[in-house]
Amino acid sequence: MDLTLGPQYEEFRDEVRAFLDDKLDEDLRRDARISAGMFQDYETNIRWHRILHEKGWIAPSWPQEYGGTGWDVMQRYIWATESAEADAPTLFPTGLGMCGPMLIGHGTEEQKAYYLPRILSGEDYWCQGYSEPGAGSDLASLQLRADSDGDDYVLNGSKIWTSHAQHANRMFCLVRTSSDGKPQEGITFLLLDMDTPGLTVEPIIFSSGEYEVNQVFFDNARVPKSNRVGKENDGWTVAKYLLEFERGGGNAAGRLRSALNRLKGLSMGEGDADFLDKLARAETRVDALQFTEFRIISATGNGGRPGPESSILKNLSSDLGQHLSELAIEKLGGYTAVHQPEARVPGANVEPIGPADQVAALPQYLNYRASSIAGGSDEVQKNIIAKAVLGL
Repeated sequence: MDLTLGPQYEEFRDEVRAFLDDKLDEDLRRDARISAGMFQDYETNIRWHRILHEKGWIAPSWPQEYGGTGWDVMQRYIWATESAEADAPTLFPTGLGMCGPMLIGHGTEEQKAYYLPRILSGEDYWCQGYSEPGAGSDLASLQLRADSDGDDYVLNGSKIWTSHAQHANRMFCLVRTSSDGKPQEGITFLLLDMDTPGLTVEPIIFSSGEYEVNQVFFDNARVPKSNRVGKENDGWTVAKYLLEFERGGGNAAGRLRSALNRLKGLSMGEGDADFLDKLARAETRVDALQFTEFRIISATGNGGRPGPESSILKNLSSDLGQHLSELAIEKLGGYTAVHQPEARVPGANVEPIGPADQVAALPQYLNYRASSIAGGSDEVQKNIIAKAVLGL
């Protein structure tokens, strides 16, 4: 893969920078920097989403026929890198990064025609119904029942750790439609409305005080069978395809490099040689992660899919994100002990105590503990890598 920028790409990069300078105001940049959760807060996310949709740049990786930009691999890399370096907000990935690509690959023509434009516009905001109590990383053991009743499935059970379910109007969900054979063989993939009668969202508050995840309960909730993606009892095939995009999408290296650069910007005094050495070692890991992303971008750009290598990316990025959050705590010392949630509210006019860009350091440290579990635990990723990449 040739990463040298030719004249046409230099021109494109200038266009991207001009757009970011024009549309990415200081409030958006600040809110992105102080985001304490694993995902950007809803208000900042949806504001940036609508700006990008108006420009026509909301789905760089989608095929142009479905509303994508038509950018090649290098253009997508330039966009992702420049956005990260400009501190642009990250977009919530479940619709654009997971549900959309899944529907393009496995949805019916009717499902694509209805849902894809709504994902692009932000009219539909999706959450993911995968994990359950007792069935997180061991996804095949899920027990949310979906019993057939005429033209509907009747759902009973619950999903947990459902990010942004309090904001979502749609969910893509795995349900159990059969208990015969292997556990994976009885799973079906459904799309459902969050206002479905019998569906209840209950908040789960992080130790940092952030409200990002939920438990969702289903009590005789009826979902039309027309909302099924793929065949009944073949949802595992669809789920695995979607997980490749969850684990291998986005621009993790760019975001991590931005966090690393903010750490470099903290004042360095005498006795910081050891910390500087840690930053240098972290930078080599970011570089390694970047080249893993290049391989995946190259594969998807040539019409392929992320493949099992996406597990490498997920494993490396979650581990490195946690490491950088630990370095921030180490460097900031006593400033991290100050409880100042009011200074982390988007749009707040509150003077923070300590470095302004690090006001969310402790909440980020606490919340990022979950990143090595969310989307499939590190242990699960390593098993996938061993089997599907290394052939062990």
